[in-house]
Amino acid sequence: MADGVQNELLMSTTLIDELAEVAKDSAFTHGILMRLGKSPNSSEEVTYAPITLFPTPVPRALFLQGIAVQTHYNTLMNKISQDPDFLEEVLASTISVDDFTARLFEIHRQVLKKGRLQSIGLGLNRSDYMWEQENGHASLKQIEINTFAASFGGLASRTPNVHRHILQVAGQLEDSQRIIDNKPALGQAKAVAKAWELYGSKGAVVMFVVADKQFNILDQRVIENELWKGNIATIRKRFEDVSESGCLDGDKRLFVDHQEVAVVYFRHGEMPHHYKSEKAWDARLMMECSLAVKCPDISTHLAGTKKVQQVLSQPGVLERFFPDQPQVVEQVRATFTGLYSLDMGAEGDKAVAMALATPDRFVLKPEREGGGNNIYGQEICEVLGKVKNSAARMAYILMDKIQPESTPNYLLRMGKPLKMSNCVSELGFFGTYVRHGKVMLINDCVGYLMRTKSSGNSEGSVDSGMAGLDSVLLF
Repeated sequence: MADGVQNELLMSTTLIDELAEVAKDSAFTHGILMRLGKSPNSSEEVTYAPITLFPTPVPRALFLQGIAVQTHYNTLMNKISQDPDFLEEVLASTISVDDFTARLFEIHRQVLKKGRLQSIGLGLNRSDYMWEQENGHASLKQIEINTFAASFGGLASRTPNVHRHILQVAGQLEDSQRIIDNKPALGQAKAVAKAWELYGSKGAVVMFVVADKQFNILDQRVIENELWKGNIATIRKRFEDVSESGCLDGDKRLFVDHQEVAVVYFRHGEMPHHYKSEKAWDARLMMECSLAVKCPDISTHLAGTKKVQQVLSQPGVLERFFPDQPQVVEQVRATFTGLYSLDMGAEGDKAVAMALATPDRFVLKPEREGGGNNIYGQEICEVLGKVKNSAARMAYILMDKIQPESTPNYLLRMGKPLKMSNCVSELGFFGTYVRHGKVMLINDCVGYLMRTKSSGNSEGSVDSGMAGLDSVLLF
């Protein structure tokens, strides 16, 4: 909303309290829900997911930029996944020092050795950004791209309804109409359904690979329900379940509990602790070597690594994937912030010295997903100080810390006091693609995820309650 309107609303304590109760009830009404941490496998007790009270203003040009570049990121991730030489070259240093990435890469090698059985590629990703002012102009700067378990498409599909209602109740009817619809879960389900259709077995199922603790299951259920509407059956299995009841037949078709699996959709498996035993790793290998469509397959999982992100920012690398497409290269490169290698050698030494001299300017990123892993401020000096002269530093990349402007807002979280904070937002765009052979049948940007946190928090996870789901208010 306009600054004047937002400030007026923020000044009225009575109105804020009333709107907060309306927002919570609206979140329940629209199903923006999560299970409780104390009972993550039961929907007997749920609460509203953390959410902002007001939508956040976003320049229309930035929003359109994110939509436009997302299809290029889809193409880029697909091409990288099909380029084993590039992955081998780029990840050589990382896998020499990072055991988890090395295990993933070994699966990748085994799949290549045995020969890729499935020519259908399915990608559900999300490219996350912040925006900052440069020479008087706002510009999107990419934080990362998530090719594995890009979450909150389900709950993000419903969040605009809450913020639209809040502005209506507050008498801001014109502003309420500037909140656009957002339907990423529908687009994600459409892509999964297309991959299922191409697989060609009507009795086969879509299998969600999930965690033991499923407190965010309701986000996933939105996608599941869309698939069921198309008469596509879904099942939910852990790595342990696949290990115990999974097998491949003579044609390498995957069966779990005697059900043929057409699509494996990973919503779990991006962190080392997700693999509790060798049986979990064996299950991942079996799925990767099967005829089932994987989302993501192992090569696409590796394409989303931090090291790949850093290497893509180097001169001439994007041109490898977009030959004779200078405008596309320019669009993608415009979203990059400074990214620096910590490989052994003069370039890495320079980056280490730079980070130690001015740590507040940077983020140190290990090769991990899922939030809570990045290293900031003085802790950068502590971590780099221990590894600066050893190969262990190659397990990290260094990135410029994006400096977004803050906006006042309120975060609604169960059991937390209601207070105004200066907040910053992450804006992610959901991308989907389906490839059959070398032909891209679907390549879309299907929606967005807005997450807003207090500017004092380094990490912005909704799962942890540090950030709230938000909506875009275009201006």
